[in-house]
Parts: sequence; structure tokens; C-alpha cells
Amino acid sequence: MSAAQTGKLTFLGSGTSQGVPVIACTCPTCSSTDPKDQRLRASVLLEFPDLCIAIDAGPDFRQQMLRAKVRHLDAILLTHEHKDHIAGLDDIRAFNYQRQADFPVYCTPKVEMALKREFYYAFEANPYPGVPRFEIHHLEVGRFQINTYTIDAIEVWHHQMQVLGFRFGKLAYITDAKTITALEKSKLQDLDILVINALHQYPHPSHFNLAEALEFIAEIKPKQSYLTHISHLFGLHEQINQTLPANVQLAYDGLELTFNYSV
Repeated sequence: MSAAQTGKLTFLGSGTSQGVPVIACTCPTCSSTDPKDQRLRASVLLEFPDLCIAIDAGPDFRQQMLRAKVRHLDAILLTHEHKDHIAGLDDIRAFNYQRQADFPVYCTPKVEMALKREFYYAFEANPYPGVPRFEIHHLEVGRFQINTYTIDAIEVWHHQMQVLGFRFGKLAYITDAKTITALEKSKLQDLDILVINALHQYPHPSHFNLAEALEFIAEIKPKQSYLTHISHLFGLHEQINQTLPANVQLAYDGLELTFNYSV
């Protein structure tokens, strides 16, 4: 690992499972005209000179690909099996057509089982023509590679559900976390950028709230942190941002970050 290069992360979505605005809600956040308060379901795009991958493909995947003008995608990494992180995978059909091949999806065996339930028609022995075609690569906690890029899969817990976060060089992306062991925390040292979920300011059984996210950030000590997977109950983007420490910001859809990746 002698050379260093730069990667780019784009927030395709920074909202929680219902997105923001929430259907039928008239709260100040859902009624806001600030684009930063309009959040699709949580997902990011990572771009390197010769690799482009998405983390998660929720119900807004098609809209996110179109909005970000993604013309080429090499793989999707899945953090876990909840619908707000996998429901858009039917739309990889466009990339199947572009590639004329199955599309690489990286996930745990448990997530693969969920995909076989949710997209059963794609796994039938004689599938209907035009169904999405998945090339499943099994992930476990630890280090793996895509092409020449080394990635660390970090285990966190979403109540009693295993979720994988991912570290790419000096950047780590963690969503849907409530607890994390000391061993997994040790894999998050020396970060330039940490992206971490912070649902809102109230206690929640399966997500960090703001206080817990800030405590986690203070323990890990990244240079800069961005909060994602945000609920409408959190409040208005600009108002919340003014209350955060200097090295912490709310993410928003379309935000682009650059980071160092060593190869």
C-alpha cells in the first residue's frame, strides 16, 4: 500500500425508512422548502478512477440513479435486508442490459436469503425474460476486495440484526447502528471521514439518536463526521446544523465528499 489516490462519495439519500417528507405529514420539516430537508432513503455512491459502487438500493434507487446521472455502476454493497435498503434492486435490470451480464451484489448469506424471498422471480429455474439478474458475492465481517480495492466490512447491530458498515481507506460508512463491539470500533481508528446514522434526538431501540452518535464520534475521533439516516422528527437541517460541533454536520442528498484511499 504505497500509493494514495482520491475517492468521491455522493449521498444519494440521507433519510430514514419513510424518507422526508413523510406521506401525509404536515410537520415543519416535511413542509420545508429547503432542498436539504428533502431526503430519499439512505444510500451513497462511491467513485474511484476505475470503480463505481453503491451502498444499498432502497425504494428510491431508480430516482437516485437518474438524479445523480449514474451511467455506469460496477457493484452494489448491501448493509442489511430491511426494505429501505434493498427494495429498489429490481431496477438493476437497466445495468443488466447495459452489461449484458448478471450484476454483482455483495451481501451476507442472510441478506441473500431475504433477496430470494423479495425477488423470488429472479431466482426461479426458468425466470421470466427481463427479470433482474444477480451475481451474488457473499460477505462476512472482515476484509474483502473488489477489483484492486480493499474494503473492510465492519459489524454493527441494529437492535438484534447484524448490519455491515464499510471502510474505504480513510472513510467509513455506517448506517442503522445501535451498538458496536470494542473489536469493531478498533477498526475505525485514524479516519478522515466517518458517516454515521443519527435518527433524531429521542431514544430509539435500533438506531443511534443524536447524543449517542456524538458520543460515538467523540470516542472514534474522526477528523470530520456526517450524520445520515435522518428522520423528519430530527428537525430542520439548518437549525440542527447550527447546534452541532464544528467537526460534525448533517448530511443531505447530493452532498459530495472527497477522501483518501491508499492502494
